[in-house]
Amino acid sequence: MRKIRIAMLIPSSNSVVEPWCYELARSQTDTSIHFGRVEVLWIDDDPGSLSQFQDENILRGFDLLSHVKPSVIGWNGTSASWLGLDRDRLLAEEIYKRTGCQVVTASLSILEALKALKVTNIGFVTPYVGPIQKKIIANFRLEGFECVSERHFDLTDNFSFGEISEIEISCAVEEVTNEGAEAVVILCTNLAGAGIARIVEEKTGVPVLDSVVLTVWGAFKSIGKETSWLSEWAPAVSKLPKSMH
Repeated sequence: MRKIRIAMLIPSSNSVVEPWCYELARSQTDTSIHFGRVEVLWIDDDPGSLSQFQDENILRGFDLLSHVKPSVIGWNGTSASWLGLDRDRLLAEEIYKRTGCQVVTASLSILEALKALKVTNIGFVTPYVGPIQKKIIANFRLEGFECVSERHFDLTDNFSFGEISEIEISCAVEEVTNEGAEAVVILCTNLAGAGIARIVEEKTGVPVLDSVVLTVWGAFKSIGKETSWLSEWAPAVSKLPKSMH
């Protein structure tokens, strides 16, 4: 049986993505996941922070990841949510040209899932500061989604995002669901939402879309791999397309 390799580029100070991707995919014995890193240390609205996401830095990371000959390659970061979702669309086109691999990103996977759920009024839970949160809300509004409730932890140090407890994240998600969101996005791949998404979703009946879970969903779906097994971590996945075929 041919081994399937999934390659992910992640921010350098992210401590959540790798352990959770391995945990999420542990039942997929024909698949291995491989990681590269690009320097990202802080997230705010100043030019220095935004420059961390320059294409040449990220593209070099994807070039190196392509050396393991993956079936699919992904950007497991949510920068396009505040830089503009077209950034990821263009990035995906360029990565495909350079590597010939199927390409997924966290932000585009989230967007696809929201469209599949046919919701309009959504909520966000993020670790970011107010100016970044406002950009995220504006960018998703351009895609047809209105943020009716949000919580942000007002942090800038990317490493610190991974130190936010599951209890804090869970409470924030519940608060957002109670304020009318039809679906809640835990937006940041360094926010440990994968372990609480199912619990909150079952408690509230509102779909909870975690960024890491959705990136894994997007990666497997893009290569025609069935994804219903992910509903163990997020019941909403059972309502999403299971493969591209």
